[in-house]
Amino acid sequence: MTVEQLQWQTVAVLALAFAASGVLGYALHRTHFCAMGAVSDWIVMGNSHRARQWALALAVAMCGFGALMLFSGISPLNTIYNSQRLPWLSLLLGGVMFGVGMVLASGCASKSLVRLGAGNLKQLVVLMAMGMAALATMRGLPAVWRVQGLDHIDVAWGAGPFFSQWLAQFSGWSLPFAGAVLALLLALGLGIWAVSDATFRSGKLLFAGVGVGLITVLLWWTTGVLAWVPEHPETLESVFLTTASGRMESMSFVGPVGYWLDAFLYFSDGTKRVNFGMALLPGVLLGTAFSAWRAGTFRWEGFTQTADLVRHLVGGLLMGVGGVMALGCTFGQGLSGLSTLNLGSLLATAGIVLGAVLTLKWQMAHD
Repeated sequence: MTVEQLQWQTVAVLALAFAASGVLGYALHRTHFCAMGAVSDWIVMGNSHRARQWALALAVAMCGFGALMLFSGISPLNTIYNSQRLPWLSLLLGGVMFGVGMVLASGCASKSLVRLGAGNLKQLVVLMAMGMAALATMRGLPAVWRVQGLDHIDVAWGAGPFFSQWLAQFSGWSLPFAGAVLALLLALGLGIWAVSDATFRSGKLLFAGVGVGLITVLLWWTTGVLAWVPEHPETLESVFLTTASGRMESMSFVGPVGYWLDAFLYFSDGTKRVNFGMALLPGVLLGTAFSAWRAGTFRWEGFTQTADLVRHLVGGLLMGVGGVMALGCTFGQGLSGLSTLNLGSLLATAGIVLGAVLTLKWQMAHD
C-alpha cells in the first residue's frame, strides 16, 4: 500500500463515519431515542417503550458484533475496551457521575447534540462544559489524579475483560465462535423482551431500535475492517486508521467533544487531526438539523432562569468528568461497549443507570 492509498483510505473512513452519524442524528431526532428518556419514562411514568428501544438496539449491536467476529475476523481484543485489569472504581464512580449529570443537563451527550441541532442553545452550554471537563480529565490536572489515584484501584480480570473469553475458556471453543454464540443468546433475550409489547411493535419505536443497532455495527465494521491496515507503509506496523485510541472504536461522544474543543483552541500547532470520533459529531448535528427543518420544529431556545443555567452547567461538567472516568457515555459504554460483551462496560452502564435513577428520585421528592 502506498502513502497516497493510505490517505484515500483515511478519507473513506472519516466520510463513512460522517454519513452514518448523519443518519443517526436524523433517526434520533425523529424517534426520540434517548438513554435518559428511557430511564425517566420508566421511573416517572412506568413507561418502558424507550427502554425497549435501547434493548433492541443493543440486541442488534451484539448480534452484529458477534457476526463480525465470526465472518470478518475482528476481535474484541483489538477494541478500546480491552484492558489488562478492571479499574472498577473509576468505571462505577464515573458512570454514576455521568448518570447524575445527564439528568441535570436534560439528556446525555448524544441528546445534547440532537437538541443543539434542533436549535436548543442550552445544550451548547452543556457541550462546552462537558468538553472542557472531558479534556481536563483526559490531559489536565484531574487526569493526573485519575491516573495516579482512582485508576490504580483495580482487580485482575481472570480469563479476560470480555464474557466471550470466559465462555471460550470454559467451553474450549474459539473466541469468535464463543462470542457469536453468547451474543446470539443474549440478543434473543433482549429482543424478545423488547418486542413483547404490542404497542412497541407497531410504530417507529421498533425502527429506532433496529436502526441505531445497525449503525453501531456499521461503525464497528468501519474501524475494524475498512480502517485496518495490516502494514503501514512508513512504520510497517498494523494500524487502525483515524481512531484516537489506535484501536477499534464505535460510537461515543464525550471524548470527541473534548477533542473538538482542543482542536478549536490549538489547531495551528500542526499536530491536530480529525479523528473517527470527531467525524461523528457534525454528522449528528447536521442530520438532526435536517430532520428538524423537515418536520418544521427547528427553533432557537435559551435559558430564562439562572437556576436552569446552573443545573445544565453542573450536568455538563459531571458528564465530562464521568464520561472519561467511565471510558464512555450511554452510547460509548451502553451500546458500543456492551456490544463487545465487556465486563467493564456492564459496570459503567450500571453506574450510569444508578446515577440517573437516584437523581430522578431526588428530583421527584423535591418537586
